[in-house]
Amino acid sequence: MQGDPDIAAAAALLAEPARAVLVTAVIADGELPATELAARAQIAPSTASEHLARLVAGGFLSSEKHGRHRYYRLADPAVAAAVEALALVAPQPTVRSLREATRSELLREARTCYDHLAGRVGVALARSLERDGTLVRRNSGYDLGPKSGARLEELGIDLAALERLRRPIVRGCLDWSERELHVAGALGAALADRFFELGWIRRRDGNRSVEVTARGRDAFSADLGVHHS
Repeated sequence: MQGDPDIAAAAALLAEPARAVLVTAVIADGELPATELAARAQIAPSTASEHLARLVAGGFLSSEKHGRHRYYRLADPAVAAAVEALALVAPQPTVRSLREATRSELLREARTCYDHLAGRVGVALARSLERDGTLVRRNSGYDLGPKSGARLEELGIDLAALERLRRPIVRGCLDWSERELHVAGALGAALADRFFELGWIRRRDGNRSVEVTARGRDAFSADLGVHHS
C-alpha cells in the first residue's frame, strides 16, 4: 500500500533555481547533453552533474550515455505538466526591458509545453476541437469525442497509432498564461508534430516560443476556425 504523494520532496527538487533551469531547458528543447545544460544554468559542469543526479533520483529526468557524453531527457511527460501547473502560482518577475517584454509576449502567444502546443494558439486549438466534437471536456480534462476518428484523419493524425502508444491518448493541460486547458497527451504531441511538418508553425531560436507562419495562419483559420493576429 502506498501513502500520500510526497509533494514537499518533489517541490524541493525545483526549489534550487539551477535545478529549475535544468528541467525547463529539457522541457523546451528535449534531450540535451550535460555540458549544454551546465551552460544553460550558468554553473560549473561538476555542479550540474550533482543537480542532474538529484533530478534523476527524484524521477524528474532520465539519462543515457552516447559516446563520451551523457544526455538527459524528461523521465515522464507528466513532469512538464507539473512544471506548467507550478507556473500558474509562481510569482511573475517584473519585465525590465523591451527584449524581456517581447519574449514574454511571444511565449504567451504560442509556445511548446514539452511536446504540445500552449499559449493563446494552443488554447484556441483546444476550443476548436471541442466545438467540432473531436474532444469532450470532462472532469477538468479531455476525452475523445464521437467525431474524433474522422476529424483527426482529416488532419493527418492516425488515431489507431496513438492508441498503441504507452501514454494517455489525450489530456487537458492547464495553461499557465491563459488559465485554460490546452491539448496534451499523445494527441497533443501528434498535432504539434503535424503542424511543424506542414510548416504551419516553426520553432524560434533561444526560447520555447513558436511562430505561426503565413501558411499556418490561413490553414488554422480555414481548417480549424482558429484566427491568429
